Amino acid sequence: MVDGAVGAVGSEPESSDSLRTFGAVVQALREHAGLNREEFADLVRFSKHTVASVELGRRMPDPAFVDRAEEALGNTGALRKAAGHLARQPGLAAWFRQWARMEEVAIALCTYECRMIPGLLQTEAYARQLFADELPPLKDEQIEAQWVARADRQQLLTDRPNTAFSFIIEEQLFLRQTGGTAVTQKLIDHVLEISELRNVEIQIMPLVQKSHAGLHGPMQLLETPDTRWFAYTEAPESGQLLSDPKIVSVLQKRYARMRSQALTFGDSVSLLQRTRGAL
Repeated sequence: MVDGAVGAVGSEPESSDSLRTFGAVVQALREHAGLNREEFADLVRFSKHTVASVELGRRMPDPAFVDRAEEALGNTGALRKAAGHLARQPGLAAWFRQWARMEEVAIALCTYECRMIPGLLQTEAYARQLFADELPPLKDEQIEAQWVARADRQQLLTDRPNTAFSFIIEEQLFLRQTGGTAVTQKLIDHVLEISELRNVEIQIMPLVQKSHAGLHGPMQLLETPDTRWFAYTEAPESGQLLSDPKIVSVLQKRYARMRSQALTFGDSVSLLQRTRGAL
């Protein structure tokens, strides 16, 4: 899922037999060595979420991951040989594969969301509640894979400190208390923490708003290193990459208007703090 919409096509590659087999071998060797995921993650110098994603067959392992895993697990050569046969199963629509690639090198990412907290800002408990509410119901392993994929994507915020991230979020999403009071409290704490990053700006669209330029629904905008702009819109079980400059220009104007209609960054932080205190 691109930015938090449960049921949409995922930002992780669709799994393949080779990815799942490689992941199972990594897990088996790790467990044979008596290492849990966190301990193994320290040895290979990747996050435990990345380790889990590889073991679940949801992520193509980085060459550095393969080399370090070999060293940590006995230098048998099995992982290096197996890595040469890995392939992703074609499953992501062409428009999404292109968006995912652009997202990784973007110099600006803008997100407006009115349905749920954007995926980049979600806590694990909040995300798992969304997954639990999905219909048809997801299996436990599907929920785990969904969270691992989302946690991996959230690293964009810290891995790309020179990328400007802008979020406009509806106040109602916090008032709904998805997952309950405790989940919402931790969610607000998490959003406030992220808002302290220099490359992140979060604005809240107040519950009462006479004029609102975002009534057409959620959207994302992206600027590439060559200063071209693209947009992405999402609907149930589908999404659309938009590259027509005229259409993207309209969405840019809507986003710019929403930024002027939403609370300022400082007022947004104050509102979240008051909301947190009232829970």
